[in-house]
Amino acid sequence: MRNPLEDGFGQARAVADAVLFEGYVLYPYRASSAKNQLRWQFGVLVPPGWAATGGEHAVQRTEVLLEPRAGDRLHAELRFLHVRRRTVEQLGSDGRYTEVAELELPDRVLVPWDEGHEERVLIHAPFDELTEPQAVARVVKFDLPPATEREPVTDSEGRTVGRLVRHRERLSGELRPLVEELPGPYRVLRLTVAVHNTTDADVADRTEALAHSMIGTHLLLGVPGGRFLSMTDPPEWARPAVAECRNDHTWPVLAGPPGAEEIMLSSPIILEDHPALADESPGPLYDATEIDEILSLRTAALTEREKREARGTDARAAEVVDLVDSMPQAVRERLHGAIRGLREVTGEPGPEEFAPAGPVPARAGPGLAAAGAGSGAADPYPAPEPGFPPAATGLTLPDGPGHPWWDPAQDPAAEEEVPAAVVVDGRTVRAGSRVLLTPGARRSDAQDEFLFGRRATVEAVVGDFDGETHLAVVVDDDPGTDLRRAQGRFLYFRPDEVAPLEEEAP
Repeated sequence: MRNPLEDGFGQARAVADAVLFEGYVLYPYRASSAKNQLRWQFGVLVPPGWAATGGEHAVQRTEVLLEPRAGDRLHAELRFLHVRRRTVEQLGSDGRYTEVAELELPDRVLVPWDEGHEERVLIHAPFDELTEPQAVARVVKFDLPPATEREPVTDSEGRTVGRLVRHRERLSGELRPLVEELPGPYRVLRLTVAVHNTTDADVADRTEALAHSMIGTHLLLGVPGGRFLSMTDPPEWARPAVAECRNDHTWPVLAGPPGAEEIMLSSPIILEDHPALADESPGPLYDATEIDEILSLRTAALTEREKREARGTDARAAEVVDLVDSMPQAVRERLHGAIRGLREVTGEPGPEEFAPAGPVPARAGPGLAAAGAGSGAADPYPAPEPGFPPAATGLTLPDGPGHPWWDPAQDPAAEEEVPAAVVVDGRTVRAGSRVLLTPGARRSDAQDEFLFGRRATVEAVVGDFDGETHLAVVVDDDPGTDLRRAQGRFLYFRPDEVAPLEEEAP
């Protein structure tokens, strides 16, 4: 059945690809790099037998709320990577193939590597078939049997010099959807979709388990004519029901442009509603822990031997090398950054305001090969078309001596004194006070959630330039406390995010 939201799913996949392939291959994009020895960190669903001993998970559960309105059907798409173990064999003079550690070619050095092959499982079902007890009949089971593929390797003259052998292990799973109507004055449905790895595999370690695992597992959910509710910023009337939803090892957000409500992306990485790829990004670099500009410059500085090994490591690594090697200076300058928050102040138009009336040229994205030298493919960096913005030039600082970017002597707010203590729950809190950390679910940083319920010591009461007061703290039993104090690198919480304790500082 055709998905009427396919165009919207396509836009969501562009963002989801950044999740699916995050960490797939890290700079310097070579299999021999230490950074690429421990892979597959996000959205990994391992076989149940390994989950019991390895500390990882076999189930991912998504639970969201939606107003069906005119919608009466669910379109769901499960996406994940399945590992294919690749070995390299060289053809000998006797016509036999021998497994080797590397095979040198003029343009690349082929080495053993674990490739990730994208898999998809689809559901198209009306809501009345997804309610109990009918939902049991709509469980989608899939089984990917073991397989071996062989790909010949030829030299520049077309002669066979070896082959790549790819092994795939068995991977079985289930997709279990369920729809429940909630009581109340509003017609609201709770949609639950559980993804299970059901593979019966006897594995000895994580390396073996990964061959039977779903990697980068995420869901695209769509209801044509319906409206999903934001799980991070729901309407006030829906907050109690949202709080009761249980999401295990995933984070559902609204997908598509701002205002779109028919599609939800359930991601193993924390995102905000309506996530989007940066307009300045020229293509996938697979290493979001680094800055695109730095990655591009470092990749361009690789030696020719290193680039050949990167090209032989994986097709996606080869795309990154070719992308950087062919990157024009104007595109490189755009990677220097953009401060979008200033557009309302400066009046600078955003990229959407430059859009011409005609079709928008496609951007290179995850899974799209950038043209390399001699590839014969289209130029990934065509000349800017009329109506599109020029490369970002950055902010202009004040001219002349004696004009710093910010002068506290000229800022009246800098003269405001910060109190030495604050009152929390009727008790005075100051430097040396002991507190219990209670960050809120709405305002705190995602990492703060890991600190909920921990005891801490207040180091200082500080203020910011918006007039807000904060408590600088160090967490008990943090082995880096002495270093934090020496460098002044504290954790900061608002007074209403802590609870005073009777205890003395340790």
